[in-house]
Amino acid sequence: MAPNRRPRKRKFSSRRVRARIRLAARTAFATDGAPAPAVAVTIAVDAMGSDRAPKPEVDGAIQAARHGLARVLLVGRSEEIKAELASHLNAADLPIEVVHASEVIGMREKAAQSIRSKRDSSLRVGLRLVRDGRAQGFVTAGHTGAAMATAKMVLGALPGVDRPALAAVFPTTVSGKATILIDVGANVDSSPENLEQFAIMGEIYYRSIFGEPRPRVGVLSIGEEETKGNELSRETHARLRRLHLNFAGNAEGRDLYNGRFDVIVCDGFVGNVALKISEGLVETVRMVLKESLNATVTRQFGFLLSRRAFDDFKKRLDYTEFGGAPLLGVRGVTLICHGVSNGYAIKNAIRIAAEFAQRDINGQIERELHAVNGKSAPRAEEAPSTAETQA
Repeated sequence: MAPNRRPRKRKFSSRRVRARIRLAARTAFATDGAPAPAVAVTIAVDAMGSDRAPKPEVDGAIQAARHGLARVLLVGRSEEIKAELASHLNAADLPIEVVHASEVIGMREKAAQSIRSKRDSSLRVGLRLVRDGRAQGFVTAGHTGAAMATAKMVLGALPGVDRPALAAVFPTTVSGKATILIDVGANVDSSPENLEQFAIMGEIYYRSIFGEPRPRVGVLSIGEEETKGNELSRETHARLRRLHLNFAGNAEGRDLYNGRFDVIVCDGFVGNVALKISEGLVETVRMVLKESLNATVTRQFGFLLSRRAFDDFKKRLDYTEFGGAPLLGVRGVTLICHGVSNGYAIKNAIRIAAEFAQRDINGQIERELHAVNGKSAPRAEEAPSTAETQA
């Protein structure tokens, strides 16, 4: 009887291994060589706005166009933008166009002076593309105050809106739920009437984006009792209680994250401080976790076993997932991003701007504000009363 033989191991030639690697690479990066899907929405991007412009803006535009999120118009100094585009393979085949603007508004410039003296700035040219119908939305990571004032001047405000406001999304401890804080920096001084308008716009925005039919609205204050807070918060509390909103009273700082409120209203000075503290806290938590996980081999091994949970944690807290904050109250779609935004944040801002335009959120805000007070909007290209805003 023949002795039992071990089954022969299947040998892989180096040629076969290389072929499989090439196949896997083609599968993983199939979009690089394929034409981008046809898109119906065009978004203008201020390519000179961020701290490292135009690299993040070009990166984000390429990601957005490659995924079929929008057709992108990159606005700014054409030579710099084209040089950055040339460093990306296959970018020439994507629905991206460069629109020249000779001037840039810097972060340290005064808004009022810069928007009057720099009439060919990337901010102004980009917003004119929206006004003239060449683009359905505008994204910038530039000067917040200049962007808000220029948007109000070029596009005009919606009827019933005295001042536009920035709405930022905060993650909460409730799975699948977020909280909107409005305003987070468009206005450093606001009246109770302004905050009333912010509440209406934020409530409409929340319903449109998150599908919640009756969002819970609150006023940011230092205590739950309606007698707590300053004159602004108390008067706003009284105004919102009279509206046909699902008003839930005063919200405290911790309510930004616990899911008790869907929309929280405050003036832009307080909102911007809350936003920056939150961003700093998230970055601190990341650094502490990173140092702790790298401390021992055992912890590193444990991290590998639970990496998916850590990735989910990072994604929920990462501001780049939300791209930017929409400027509510102007006639065209405008998103303002953080100055340190990377390409991923710009891509997501383009995505949100496209969704904002497709869902006609501005139209919904205009109709509901008209039902409340019936005011008419100021004409486009009027000098805004908030041009001195610095944020």
